[in-house]
Amino acid sequence: MCNYKVYLSHMPLLLRSTRLTKLSSPPKAAAILTTWRALSSISHPSRMNSATSAYQTSLEEDGNAGKGPKQQSQLRDLKLNDGNEIPMLGYGLGTARFKNDPSAPVDKELIKTVVMAIKAGYYHLDGAQVYNNETELGIAIKESGVPREKLYVTTKISGTKVQDTQEAFKLSLKKLQLDYVDQYLIHAPFFAEGSKAALQEKWADMEAIHATGKAKSIGISNYLQPDVEAVLETAKIKPAINQIEYHPYLQHGTLVDFHKQKGIALSAYAPLTAVVRAKPGPLDETYDILAKKYGVTPGEIALRWVIDQGIVVLTTSQSEDRLKAYQKVASFKLTPKEIEDIKILGQQKHYRGFWKNRFADDDRS
Repeated sequence: MCNYKVYLSHMPLLLRSTRLTKLSSPPKAAAILTTWRALSSISHPSRMNSATSAYQTSLEEDGNAGKGPKQQSQLRDLKLNDGNEIPMLGYGLGTARFKNDPSAPVDKELIKTVVMAIKAGYYHLDGAQVYNNETELGIAIKESGVPREKLYVTTKISGTKVQDTQEAFKLSLKKLQLDYVDQYLIHAPFFAEGSKAALQEKWADMEAIHATGKAKSIGISNYLQPDVEAVLETAKIKPAINQIEYHPYLQHGTLVDFHKQKGIALSAYAPLTAVVRAKPGPLDETYDILAKKYGVTPGEIALRWVIDQGIVVLTTSQSEDRLKAYQKVASFKLTPKEIEDIKILGQQKHYRGFWKNRFADDDRS
């Protein structure tokens, strides 16, 4: 077997030699140069770019659009408007392992699953007060053996009831067994019952928590444009992110563009809806074709479509193999035309998987 590192170390000499003889043997020079470039890419894989801006596409090599998987590629973190960075792919502890009774015994299976996800490389963990599983998330973090500083932990205060924000946050930290979280969100705006003042007061509470340093970034979830505009009217600190249900069958009109204009990042839950919940649909054939082209599954195509719009994506599974497969989203990039085609086809169907009781059946906002 060829030792490419040894070979690579001699390449400058070979290239100098080739330059001396390039007039007599140009094919030889071209072949050596091609080999050198290929080996260099193996010896020095792409590193994470800490200067990534919100909504920048997240493949290390943008020239890989439309091409098959590349093993050395990795997803860049997304830089938020507060200067912090968030991993583009996260593991969610949402409704799949929701506990109705907060006093129920600790879910050992959930702990085991989250530990598995962390060890599989999912260092971005997304939880919430309302899931009633912050205790399990905290235990899993401890049992994973991964240093806290390598993890990105999100939790949320309930968005459907009025409560003391400071006390809720302290309780979340206690259950998580953490001194701080990387991101603290208001889960939904529905507690305000349409009151701008209530939205603004709650956001002021979040700013106070941010000032303690125990929530590195603060943000919102399930807020639509009028809700965000109300917050921005009085905010001293702009929300770093808004976590929403987002997939081709729920594109929220101009909401994505609005957030780009305001410099607020987006994260998407339920990104696999078109593949899992809303079949059959107009995208079934397209996802199959693209999956075959890129050597992945329709699930990875669905995730990549979100990521290619600069949106953080959250997924979940109890299968280690499936979670590892989802990481293939770092190995390819959809072309602009493919992204647009999925958008257009997605508009042929409307499907909302969550908070259905808050919206009319035909409400696409």
